[in-house]
Amino acid sequence: MQCTLCSKDQLMSWSLFIYDYLFVQINLVFLLGFVINGAALWAFVAKRASWTDTHIYMLNLALADFLLVLFLPFRIYDAFFCLPKTWLCTFLIFIHFINMYASILTTSAISLHRYLTIRFPLQARSWKRRKEAAVAVCLLIWVFLVSVVAVFHNDNHYEKLWTCYERCKNKRISPEFTSILLSFGYLAPLLIIVFCSSRIICILKKEQDMSEGKKNIVGIVKANMIVFFVCYTPFHVAFTTNFFSKVPPNWTPFTYLPAHVFLQVSDWIASTNCCFDSISYYFLLKKF
Repeated sequence: MQCTLCSKDQLMSWSLFIYDYLFVQINLVFLLGFVINGAALWAFVAKRASWTDTHIYMLNLALADFLLVLFLPFRIYDAFFCLPKTWLCTFLIFIHFINMYASILTTSAISLHRYLTIRFPLQARSWKRRKEAAVAVCLLIWVFLVSVVAVFHNDNHYEKLWTCYERCKNKRISPEFTSILLSFGYLAPLLIIVFCSSRIICILKKEQDMSEGKKNIVGIVKANMIVFFVCYTPFHVAFTTNFFSKVPPNWTPFTYLPAHVFLQVSDWIASTNCCFDSISYYFLLKKF
């Protein structure tokens, strides 16, 4: 079946509602994310005289979130004027997910780094080449994600799309690509963040002198863990649901598919994380 969509006017009423809703929300994410992450990048690059390994991780996180936000105008434009389905669409889809997963993996690296620093404070002070290690971890994250995209670039070939940002629902993503995204892009980071955050909270609460500052750290760590779970869990549940859901034989781009609507909304929820990262980790950076 030829999978095409020419304009927004062809969408059914339910689709119009979703597009209008997401248009407003994506605009809000773009405006807030651009200001917040732009300010974070400016503060790191222009205002920082000295660098630590923590600052390098934070810079990488802000960069990933800023790049995700920077390409959102293409999605806003496509919602109303329909970008032509070319290699640009494939590039935009992969850029979106590279930056999202770069943010996820960097967040898990920060959590692990914080845990090791608190769990082994004396050893952490004597560790050498901490900044070089942080740079290497950040580069490894980007190389890994770009390599995955390069290997599986045909999974979002423009001929498999019905709009610039949406796949034809009768053309499934390969199981290998899905497995890598779910295991390395969500489950492994989730386990790292939950374990490290829980251990940080336990270690700090066991201390005799539970100062107000340490109470604030516990609150921030809890908030970061909850935000990660709330922002990224719905998307990966929706992603998995769409992978296993059966598409009706008479499917068209205008058929109402609840799993698809769930995926669209959860993708927006995942994008909102870029507005929380820099704020939450800024306060965490100030407290440590």
